[in-house]
Amino acid sequence: MSVLQGPRVERRRVIVNNSANWGTMLDDNMLRLDDGRVVDPSILQHLPPLEPMPSKIIAVHLSYSSRGIESRNNPKPTETPTYFTKPITALNGHGGELVKPDGVTYLNYEGEFAVIIGKVTRNVTPEEAWDCIAGFAPVLDMGAQDFRDTDQGSMLRVKGMDGFCPIGPGIVTGVDPRRETLRTYKNGLLVQEANIGDEMVWGPDYMIADIARYITLLPGDVILTGTPAHSRSLDPGDVIEVEITNIGRLRNHVVAGPRPRADGIGHPPMDTPEVRRVALGFDERVREDFKANYRAPRGSNV
Repeated sequence: MSVLQGPRVERRRVIVNNSANWGTMLDDNMLRLDDGRVVDPSILQHLPPLEPMPSKIIAVHLSYSSRGIESRNNPKPTETPTYFTKPITALNGHGGELVKPDGVTYLNYEGEFAVIIGKVTRNVTPEEAWDCIAGFAPVLDMGAQDFRDTDQGSMLRVKGMDGFCPIGPGIVTGVDPRRETLRTYKNGLLVQEANIGDEMVWGPDYMIADIARYITLLPGDVILTGTPAHSRSLDPGDVIEVEITNIGRLRNHVVAGPRPRADGIGHPPMDTPEVRRVALGFDERVREDFKANYRAPRGSNV
C-alpha cells in the first residue's frame, strides 16, 4: 500500500523509564506503546522517529517559489533541484534544545516537511517513488548563516552543527503533504506559511527519483524538502515550532552555548552583506519585487 493510502497513522518513538519505545498515537492524543501500555506523550522525551537510523540526510537547497522570489528574485530559482547533506549527528527530537554557540549571530529556522525512506531505493521513476516512502514528519532545517561565505555550497557548518535537524514528533502515513499547509511559529507568532502543493516547484517524488538515479537510498534515510519564504534568525530563549497540517507540530527551543575550545581555528563566523542578505531575508535588489509578489503570513510581523 502506498504511503498516501489508508487511514492516517502516526508513530512516535519516546523514552519511558529510561527505555526507548515505539507507539501509535490514539484519537485522544494519548500514545499506545507497542507493548500495550498507554502513556501521555506530552510529558515524555521524544526521539527522532527513525528506525533504523539513517545512513544519510539529504536536503534540497531551494524548492518553494516564495523562497525563490525572496532569495533569487525568481519563483523557479534553479532549472533542477540542487542538494546538500547534513551529518547524522545533526538529528534532534521534538522538544529538544537548539544550541546557539557564542559567536554565532544568525541562527535561522527553516520549517519543512521530511520524507523518510522505507526500503532500498535505486533507479526509480517519480511514480514508483511513493512506494519507497515510510512516512512524513515535520522538520526544522536549522542554519548558522554566519558560515555561509565559506560553506555556501556544502552547508557543512551552516546546516550541519549538532542538533540542527529536529524531526518529529512522529512519522505519519495516510496523508498527502502536497494537500497540506506548512506553518512556522516563533514564540507563538506565525512567521512562515505556504500551501505546499501550490508552492513546491519539485515534489518529494521528483526529488527521490532524481537522487536515486545515482545514489542508493536506504531505509531510515531522510530527505528535507525545502522551506518557503521568511526564514529568520533566533536567539536564546526563543521557541520555534513548525506545523504541517494533518501531519504534526514540532517544537524546539533555543539555548545559549559556549564558544568552542578551539576558538580561533578555521574560518570564523562572519557578518557580511551576503550573510545578512540570507539571514535577514532581503537586500535592496529584491526587496520591492518580493513585496509586490508575495503576501506575508496572516498575523505575522515579517
